[in-house]
Amino acid sequence: MRSRFTAFVLHQEDYLRWTWHPDTCPVEMGLADATDWKRLEVLDDGQQQGEGERPLSGWVHFRATFKERGRWQCLEEVSNFTLLNGRWVYVDGDAQVMSLKPGRNDACPCGSGRKLKKCCAQ
Repeated sequence: MRSRFTAFVLHQEDYLRWTWHPDTCPVEMGLADATDWKRLEVLDDGQQQGEGERPLSGWVHFRATFKERGRWQCLEEVSNFTLLNGRWVYVDGDAQVMSLKPGRNDACPCGSGRKLKKCCAQ
């Protein structure tokens, strides 16, 4: 999950396609330059065991904070993964996007621990 987040940050479309299940990978990635990914929080994860105690599938519940066109937003998703040829690939997910409205004196949504006015609002 962290490597995929980094690929979104760095606009690495080839890596995203390599880590996406071929049956669900979109033709257009939609990697917008206007999206400034700031923070990833992995909230929970799990695996479903197959025969012989080998995992067949897994899931990751995460929250990603980003800034787009001057607006703070948060994407929260439960992503589904499966093993394909010995590597984990993204299948699909249930995503929700929420607007954030931090005040200048609130903690910065990027996770730095500093106030917004002393961090990303400069």
